Amino acid sequence: MADRAEKSPPSELRARVRLLGRVLGDVIKSQDGEALFDRIEDIRKTSVAFHRDGGASNAALLEERLRSLDLAETVRFAHSFACFLQITNIAEDYVQRLKAAPDDARPDTLAGSVRALAAEGVDRDAVAKMLQRAAIAPVITAHPTEVRRKSVLDRAGAIAAALSAWESALSEAAREDREVELLREVAIFWRTRLLRGVRLGVVDEIETAVSYFERSFLSELPKLYARWSRQLGANLPSFLRIGSWVGGDRDGNPFVTDVVQRQAFARQSQAALQNYLDRIHALGAELSISSSLASVSPQLQALADHGGDASAQRLDEPYRRALRGVYARLAATYPLLTGEAPPRPSPLTAEPYPDALALKADLQVILDSLIENHGETFRVGALPELIRAVDCFEFHLATLDLRQNSAVHARTIAELMAAAGVCWDYQALDEAARCELLLSELAHGRLLYSPYAEYSEETRREYAVLAQAARSRALYGPHAIRAYIVSNTTSVSDLLEVYILLKEVGLFHPGETPRTEVFAEPLFETIGDLRAAPDTMRAYLSLPLVRALLDEGRLQEVMIGYSDSNKDGSYLTSTWELHQASRALLAATDEMGLRLQLFHGRGGTVGRGGGSSYDALLAQPEGTVRGRIRITEQGEVVANKYADPQLADQSLETITAGVVLASLRKPSAERLGEKHAPILDKLSQASMEAYRSLVYETPGFVDYFYAATPLTEIVELNIGSRPASRQPTRSIEGLRAIPWVFSWSQSRTMLPGWYGFGSAVAASGASLSELNELHEAWPFFATTLSNMEMVLAKSDMHIARRYAGLVEDKALASSIFERIEAEWTRTVEALLAISGQTALLDRNPELSEALRTRLPYIDPLNHLQIELIRRRRAGDAAEAVREGIHLTINGVAAGLRNSG
Repeated sequence: MADRAEKSPPSELRARVRLLGRVLGDVIKSQDGEALFDRIEDIRKTSVAFHRDGGASNAALLEERLRSLDLAETVRFAHSFACFLQITNIAEDYVQRLKAAPDDARPDTLAGSVRALAAEGVDRDAVAKMLQRAAIAPVITAHPTEVRRKSVLDRAGAIAAALSAWESALSEAAREDREVELLREVAIFWRTRLLRGVRLGVVDEIETAVSYFERSFLSELPKLYARWSRQLGANLPSFLRIGSWVGGDRDGNPFVTDVVQRQAFARQSQAALQNYLDRIHALGAELSISSSLASVSPQLQALADHGGDASAQRLDEPYRRALRGVYARLAATYPLLTGEAPPRPSPLTAEPYPDALALKADLQVILDSLIENHGETFRVGALPELIRAVDCFEFHLATLDLRQNSAVHARTIAELMAAAGVCWDYQALDEAARCELLLSELAHGRLLYSPYAEYSEETRREYAVLAQAARSRALYGPHAIRAYIVSNTTSVSDLLEVYILLKEVGLFHPGETPRTEVFAEPLFETIGDLRAAPDTMRAYLSLPLVRALLDEGRLQEVMIGYSDSNKDGSYLTSTWELHQASRALLAATDEMGLRLQLFHGRGGTVGRGGGSSYDALLAQPEGTVRGRIRITEQGEVVANKYADPQLADQSLETITAGVVLASLRKPSAERLGEKHAPILDKLSQASMEAYRSLVYETPGFVDYFYAATPLTEIVELNIGSRPASRQPTRSIEGLRAIPWVFSWSQSRTMLPGWYGFGSAVAASGASLSELNELHEAWPFFATTLSNMEMVLAKSDMHIARRYAGLVEDKALASSIFERIEAEWTRTVEALLAISGQTALLDRNPELSEALRTRLPYIDPLNHLQIELIRRRRAGDAAEAVREGIHLTINGVAAGLRNSG
């Protein structure tokens, strides 16, 4: 299936795509016959020719080929092209892995950051010192834009491994043998169902999230620390850890319950403890050192003597005896934390470990004795990596954030107070009265909840989740849960309400010196909330209670959301408002002598904050990073970054490199954010007006959106446990940002990632030379345009026009689509003029090549999707029609990669 018409030498990417395409073609021929292969190949070549040469005749020929398919052939064709796009992903990731091998020459590595800082007079000791107090955390979420089943991800991993083995073969005979293995893996993939048969549940999402730890994080993070410590000549603390929302994020998801939280921690703990047990078992086999031939420390000897291993065969092998005792204690811990017996039980009887610190201490005794008695060579290797893993992941694997909407808290507090006779109508109180009442309740130890009172299901569920959180912390340790994110924070009372609920379960402790075990953290999402955020935080942080809670660490985390601000007012406005809010929040905390830690709620697509994490970090306002940041990793981006160990290594290092450089580089001679704020204010305002005029002020726009995108069909996909809408109404306001962005991506309009920019440039009054200067000098503006350019390159107005044809009201369709198309043209022209390019992606040849490789396979799927949707909406309820639509959605998402 690979294109053989190219005359230029194949690039690394095209070479791998051709190889895997040829193997897939061989599989199709052998399993389904030459006729099917020839039909697929004919359409593929026609699409490639159209993309390479253009022309009305090629376009007409492609449309004729697609229309000639009957329903069964359409489904089979959709499956084949979706498979090919997955194969392309494998090839692209493989090439990326080749570049991901530790390469100190790359700028987006820690070594690259150290080198760049050295040129500015910042030495590596300053980097090591900063990392001593740093905190970096990618946070895995379960937002439903990952259309691939876990089985498909597993098959992709197996094909990648077979491809690597094929390329590393040292002889022609070995390569032939390994090509057979590659053929076998592709054959299994070809017969693997791409679509989920049932809706994904939260437990499935937990399993998927844990799989990334098992596959990548547990092994790669310790190796990264070892490499970084060598580079900096310092023993670094575990400043980079992985967080999770899976099993703790209840905002709009009624399926996340106390039971689910318990399951999440049990499964996470199982992954961590099993990993530790396997490593300890392997170390026991390795460390056969005899006390008759070498000395050991008294502490190691005591650990061995108390381990319970009395075997005569190991009397002179203290390291093995010590490790068997450690293994026995950890095996005894396993059922307490997971509810299951360990896969490989210990024959010894031992006390379970009280916490991960006790396990780490025992392992450190073993390591210290090895270094003291056998040399510095033991400072690296399996044992130090295990100790680092225990330090990073402890017994809970990932810190789980709790999240809920402020409106739910208000209803819950109102019901608790009414039942307790404290306040009969809490929600009728104004903000000042609410805060006064909440502070009064937080000053004493009386509880509101009574086991004898009658409460609504919602209140019972909220209380149960928090009670389980208290049990989870007691069982898995204080780092198991540290933050409670409050969605839709608009006021001080939204945060105080959380402390009332935490107090009910013993996680907030009133008294002369109040303290909390879990911190309430605001999430500012809409443009209005982002603008009000600094004043909200000033009022909140000025409260004596809050100052007392923050006294020790002096640190307040604030989360800022990209999705709803974008849905509110356009990509440019969202990006600028987030930038401005970050600066203003920093000023507010600096004024009060506190430290700010920002938590960026970024999605995969540009419309939800996506794009290069490294570039995004360098584009942050000066002073807002300071070595501390958390960033959500969502949807298909999680697999793209972390499903493969080498790519995970690269992704984690990229984030770290960006944080180091953003924190320590010298401030620019002129504060660009302040100097150019008036220009961006004008651009932002004009962009927002253009965007809202279309989305919120155009009669019939909601009807257009629902008809001209596959939103209804996406909702039927079994890709997530969370409902698509916050409200059972047909409105843009009530729709979640994910299906909003995902739908526009599928229709190739990509509207949330660019709409309004062209109008903004025309209306702002800024000169082209001024905007050229901004683009060259200001990383924020350059990154904003770079991300927009990627979106525009993936959009296609010819295909989007065909989706507009699904709208029954043709006058409405024509009027709205013409506005969208005109704005697209204005935006492309403005972006090219500002960036000094003649075509999109001129300066990004790698991405340009990747898209050229993909588009001939994406576009036919879009055309088929349109025809199948037309049939479905006309009343054709055939299962094949539904399957075909969902296969095309799967394939388009795979081809676009960051589509949600």
